[in-house]
Amino acid sequence: MSQGAQEGGAPPLLSYGSLAASMFVVGACVALSKPLAAVFPVFLLGWLRFGIGGAGMLHWLRRPAAEPPPTPRVRLLVFLEAFIGSFLFTVFMVLGVSYSGAVAAGVVMSAIPAVIAVLSRVVLREAIRPRVLAAIVCAVSGIALLALVRPGPGEIPADGGGGDRWLGYALLGGAVLCEACYAVIGKRLTAVLSSRRISALMNLWGFALMLPAGAWAARGFDFGAVSWPVWGLLLFYGLASSWTVWLWMTGLRRVPASRAGVFTVMLPVGSACVGVWMLDEPFGVPQALAFGLALAGLLLAAWPTRSGAARG
Repeated sequence: MSQGAQEGGAPPLLSYGSLAASMFVVGACVALSKPLAAVFPVFLLGWLRFGIGGAGMLHWLRRPAAEPPPTPRVRLLVFLEAFIGSFLFTVFMVLGVSYSGAVAAGVVMSAIPAVIAVLSRVVLREAIRPRVLAAIVCAVSGIALLALVRPGPGEIPADGGGGDRWLGYALLGGAVLCEACYAVIGKRLTAVLSSRRISALMNLWGFALMLPAGAWAARGFDFGAVSWPVWGLLLFYGLASSWTVWLWMTGLRRVPASRAGVFTVMLPVGSACVGVWMLDEPFGVPQALAFGLALAGLLLAAWPTRSGAARG
């Protein structure tokens, strides 16, 4: 039996667990990118991240005997998945979190299911249900509320004055769009490639795309000044963020993309948990309201209808 068939035969509960674990760890990595971006330049951080993750997956690059050679279309989809879902997502996410914060990133990222719905409408010509439109309103309202919150005493924005928060939200919005494209393209790839091969190829492409800017940033960087705890955090960040691809593709193999969107709720949860508990970010009433609006929008967009559950 081929690896793809083995993965395709996984119990649905295990598939759901893979999707939830993937998004929670992605959210945690989103939050952890903030302290790492304070030490490493963004492209150097991305290059090291893909290098660490790719090193642990080199043995997955070899094509299984039962897997047919990839067609030019499959090769193009793999490149687009890596360029949009790994390279651009990493750049937008790291810069966006550095300008805003982990809790803010959680709120903005919770708009992913609504963006997937809009993308499905544009690309696949699928109708957008009224409930999804309400979800988009909730997500936008949550983001707007968060953006209008003024820092309280002792809360210092990343730019020292709060002016760059809007740039951070815009960059995080770009990361949301990248994540939505990642989900749509990934569903196509899981039909022809194993989860392991997809993960290894995406890391290889991510490393290659980051190589020019990352190597340039490394020329003048003082690696000796980086503390051991930061190196340990970078090692965890690189390995964890790479394995999330395998977890997501494994779950996506047996779960429809629209239903898989439900599990993106774990992304803002993971980001907020790390931001509040580990990075001492504020989480008051305004942030709670914004987060609640965003999660309400997520559930409205992703909760399956009775007919969809019956077909499911």
